[in-house]
Amino acid sequence: MKLTSGHLSYCTNIHSGESWKDHFAALKENFSGIRKAVCGDQAMGIGLRLSNSASLDIQSAAELNEFKEWLTANNAYVFTMNGFPYGDFHHAVVKDNVHAPDWTTKERVDYTIRLFNTLAKLLPKGMEGGISTSPLSYRFWFPDKDDFQNAVLTATKNIIEIAEELIRIGQNTGVKMHLDIEPEPDGILESASEFIDWFENVLMPLSKQILPGRLSISPEEAEQFIKEHICLCYDVCHFAIGYESHADVIELLGNKGIRVGKIQISAALKADLPHNSELRSGIANAFANYNEPTYLHQVVARKDDGLLKRYRDLPEALSDYTNPLVREWRAHFHVPVFIRELGLLQSTQEDISEVLKIQKNRPFTEHMEVETYTWEVLPEALKAPIGESIVRELNWVKELLLKNQAHE
Repeated sequence: MKLTSGHLSYCTNIHSGESWKDHFAALKENFSGIRKAVCGDQAMGIGLRLSNSASLDIQSAAELNEFKEWLTANNAYVFTMNGFPYGDFHHAVVKDNVHAPDWTTKERVDYTIRLFNTLAKLLPKGMEGGISTSPLSYRFWFPDKDDFQNAVLTATKNIIEIAEELIRIGQNTGVKMHLDIEPEPDGILESASEFIDWFENVLMPLSKQILPGRLSISPEEAEQFIKEHICLCYDVCHFAIGYESHADVIELLGNKGIRVGKIQISAALKADLPHNSELRSGIANAFANYNEPTYLHQVVARKDDGLLKRYRDLPEALSDYTNPLVREWRAHFHVPVFIRELGLLQSTQEDISEVLKIQKNRPFTEHMEVETYTWEVLPEALKAPIGESIVRELNWVKELLLKNQAHE
């Protein structure tokens, strides 16, 4: 739906299934009821996730036309896509394979170009589109320093190829789209500072070298095109896990002219770890309830001295819960955004409120997408029918934005 603060929807990676047939069936089953419950007769956007196989299926003119007709009939439109998970994302062990194939590969380039060509055909006239994607790769696949640097360079050159394609699409059709890089724990880019450093010191210099010769433009024009077409996906959960100051990050991005393509509205788990061993043990046991085998659940701990300690997955943190230097854990487990207290644990819901207050008062993007994809692996006490859960999340966000509006 279109609010004064931007377009709001949910990401369809919440629905299981990897074929276009499965994706479309889930939309047909759920979307109409969700739209009516959230915004009545108003049009509502879709944050579409297409797996690689689904992106191939929808290349059929018949499939695409059927979908476009369904969108019109259901007062729906597509304005953003999630191009991060390429393959199986449900009912499989995903873990670090969520990054595969990464940005060092032709497969990732081809898949992303295919998504953009599809999005260009679905976007309402005059509306910008965006696709979120992996933060280059998974950092622990490159333990050697030289291999790591080579991966960064190869991935960056491939992202410049996407920018070139988006420039050409814009020049030929007038359709404006951007690739939204999504930092996350243990990605090659996992924080705002790493993203900005890469953007300014790797992406921009290479773009000024490569694009002028390919497009007959000046280095200055190349810089403007990159700022238009390569953006940041601001996943609130990921930045909260890193204990980042949202106000500082958003202000710094604005000062540097780096655009945010999309806010992914999501919440992580957190808890203070007291000195009392019995209380600390209880909190560790509460975290253990979220130790499931499908996704990576990285933990970032804050120590007494303010420094951070990172664990690649929840089991590593659980084995170190008695560490006397650690004062707080934040875990990469997307939990419902409308829940703040989870027994002995809490969510980072306050981070969402802070980011959305900034967005309402000084909008820094047009795209907002709720992304809680873990409903199938949540503890039983938190599970509810998918449609009801999505409605509750969207209404919570909508009411928060309207509340902020009322207090301007």
